[in-house]
Amino acid sequence: MSHQPNDKDGSLREHLVNLLTGRHAHADFETAAANLPRELQGRKPSAVPYSPWQLVEHLRIAQWDILEFSRNPSHVSPKWPEGYWPAEETPPEDGSWERSLAGFRADLEAFRRLVEDPAIDLFAPIPGGTGQTVLREAMLIADHNAYHVGQLVLIRRLLKSW
Repeated sequence: MSHQPNDKDGSLREHLVNLLTGRHAHADFETAAANLPRELQGRKPSAVPYSPWQLVEHLRIAQWDILEFSRNPSHVSPKWPEGYWPAEETPPEDGSWERSLAGFRADLEAFRRLVEDPAIDLFAPIPGGTGQTVLREAMLIADHNAYHVGQLVLIRRLLKSW
């Protein structure tokens, strides 16, 4: 995305995309989730409340919910907190980890396209919401993802897989 020097809207959209997808201040999702051996995906280090699987799936579910809320006025969010966290500590079947990663990537890409769409007013209240805007939801995704990606890195360090 390229913008003119006085194009504040385009500049804001570019900054938001960088915030959502960049690796500026810390590891990104791709780096944090890459090449984790299957036997560690469901392992919880001592005194840690969740496994890498639970974190990755939580990230996917929460981001999906924010995306759907932002583009579908009739979207119904999962029940908090149980609808946002998988009950099982390990991926339930072969391919679950990969499907979760792919879902996260696809939803992040869809949200990126939403942010880049000049027809979307970043400051307009989202239909069906209570005053939230796409700008607010983009920052929420970036903040939430950064928080849990940091946890995933720490858990991988504790599992000696970083």
